[in-house]
Amino acid sequence: MVWESLKRWGRPREPALEAGRRENPERASLQSWNRHSHGLEEFSRSLAEEEGLHVLDCGEVLQANVSFITGLGHKLYSEAFLSVLDSVCGGVGAGPSELTEDQIQSFLTGTLDFPEGHFAGALLWDTLTFLPGALAESVVERLAQVMKPGACLLALFHADLRKTPAPLYSYRIVAPDTLHVTPKGWRNPAQAFNNRAIEKLFRRFHSVKFFLARDHLREVIVRR
Repeated sequence: MVWESLKRWGRPREPALEAGRRENPERASLQSWNRHSHGLEEFSRSLAEEEGLHVLDCGEVLQANVSFITGLGHKLYSEAFLSVLDSVCGGVGAGPSELTEDQIQSFLTGTLDFPEGHFAGALLWDTLTFLPGALAESVVERLAQVMKPGACLLALFHADLRKTPAPLYSYRIVAPDTLHVTPKGWRNPAQAFNNRAIEKLFRRFHSVKFFLARDHLREVIVRR
């Protein structure tokens, strides 16, 4: 199957890690790492039953992720949510605490303008952490529309956001149960999520499943 990328917003813009080093030398010690991912393992199993499915990746375009999804016989649609957010708000990391209704609609048009029930899976990564509250609600509501019943969504949440800015990561799939996590810079989180808030956010979905982890990232599998 052929990977499709909607390029109307251009390539994702990444905050420089060097800026984080200047702000706080302790952050310079952040290193990339491999993490066993129970969430990715369940997500991968959900895509193994049939071929020709449509999968949405809400992060940056990474060839490893493209190859993994297309290697399963599916079509990958890539929509860099944070890049679109910056375009809507007029600059990298310039997102206000809340967006206007026009800005929210512009974001949804630029990222989730798909038919109802189009996707069998979605890789949301940790993008909800950086979306203002009303926008996050609208994104999840639209995802409920464009994902078909039984579809699987993988999301990650930062377990500790007492310090800001938060690390911004790229998530590279290296195996059906393994992610390579690479620090890409720093960004102010829009909100923090506990388990109750996550369940409330995905209230229109059929189920929400949490996975414990040894690092500071929480994984959630959501079923439409």
